[in-house]
Amino acid sequence: MPPLPKPTENVYDLIVIGGGSGGLAAARRAAGMYGARAALIEMNDKLGGTCVNVGCVPKKIMWNIATTAERLREAADLGFDAPEKPKFSWANIKEKRDAYIKRLNAIYDSSLEKAHVDYLHGFAVFRDAHTISVLDPKSRELQYEVQAKHVIIATGSESIIPKVPGAELGIDSDGFFALSEQPKRVAVVGTGYIGMELAGIFNSLGTHVTVFSRTKQILRKFDPVIKENLLQEMQNTGIDFVFDSSVTALRKTDSGIAVEYDAKDQSGSKEVDTVLWAIGRGPHSSKMNLDKVGIETDPKRGYIKVDEAQNTSSPGIYALGDVCGIFELTPVAIKAGRKLADRVFGGQKDSYLEYTNIPTVIFAHPTCGSIGLSEDEAREKYGDDVKVYASKFTNLYYALLDRKQATAYKLIVTGPKEKVVGLHLFGLGSDEILQGFGVAIRMGATKADFDNCVAIHPTAAEELVTLS
Repeated sequence: MPPLPKPTENVYDLIVIGGGSGGLAAARRAAGMYGARAALIEMNDKLGGTCVNVGCVPKKIMWNIATTAERLREAADLGFDAPEKPKFSWANIKEKRDAYIKRLNAIYDSSLEKAHVDYLHGFAVFRDAHTISVLDPKSRELQYEVQAKHVIIATGSESIIPKVPGAELGIDSDGFFALSEQPKRVAVVGTGYIGMELAGIFNSLGTHVTVFSRTKQILRKFDPVIKENLLQEMQNTGIDFVFDSSVTALRKTDSGIAVEYDAKDQSGSKEVDTVLWAIGRGPHSSKMNLDKVGIETDPKRGYIKVDEAQNTSSPGIYALGDVCGIFELTPVAIKAGRKLADRVFGGQKDSYLEYTNIPTVIFAHPTCGSIGLSEDEAREKYGDDVKVYASKFTNLYYALLDRKQATAYKLIVTGPKEKVVGLHLFGLGSDEILQGFGVAIRMGATKADFDNCVAIHPTAAEELVTLS
């Protein structure tokens, strides 16, 4: 279903601004399950938001392909007569990946139609708390206005580009998926999870990667068992790091892009083919007239402030997903959207998302997973009443390989019953292992519960129920 040329109603029960995962979930639940008259306004030509179009889904596809490249290089150690450098076509994969995403877009279009949600195309701006002016996304001329008692802001986030000379020569994570050919040399600026994931993909596919970091560490918010082991593994696989550095300019050269930087010990210049900005993201909401309708935002980053039930400071206006800056993860936005619809239109007064013990995975090489408190956070909260169980070993997969890769797990507990308050995984299969353990931790599992579970042998996950 393409966007409607104009709305079918002047006044709706619900208007959702943003056609990403959270907005779609809220609109479909409100209209499809509870019969609300709902409209969804999206400024881009495709539904699905960042996750479907330039985030989780195409990223995981590229991670799968990069992992396959690693397995091909390891095949000779496992008895296969495999080529040392198998040929890879970036252009072919881009074409197939884009076609797959296009099919997902069509599915989302159809899902709105089935739920009887009006799909409108335009840039939404508040005229007042319950009136939305829908502008042409390009010209920003007024197309029409719609009203609703309830409005949800789910506009997501956008990449932050530094204000340095030549910054426009670089790309962000959106631009990664627009690359028509594989660069031979890449500079990644930033060491958050997006930068580390894309650096790993590039590297595994044969691109030489240099990472510029403002400090001596990566993944600042994660537990040391993850960030220290991942840094070591990335360096082991040939990724270069320039620590304590700040990129000061990009400059076009005859054969690429020169990255000018200042580092703690020296200043320098590094020539690459592509520069990827990965220094963070901010809310996509700056031009919506939020202040006009009394919506409070974080003074530093601009994220919309919400309470535990997604209410903003303006009655009848809600916000969810990345635009709030709380656990910027697709499943969080989806769950928050459905919970909000249940509360507002389904009569479930206590329906809201608990933002505790939310599992998250970094699709690096290898994957890393985390739920709950880091060791530092646990000690800050519980003081000396914290105990840590940890293990570092080599996965059996590497038994016959010349190359070895560590696996490291950390379990953090507190109190006399040793309740699990944090679990952090590094190594092959961490992404799939974490989901089930996440359920257990959400249910209040203790170390004894882990110990009383019979191990599945031989697996990496069995280490978690045999920690001593």
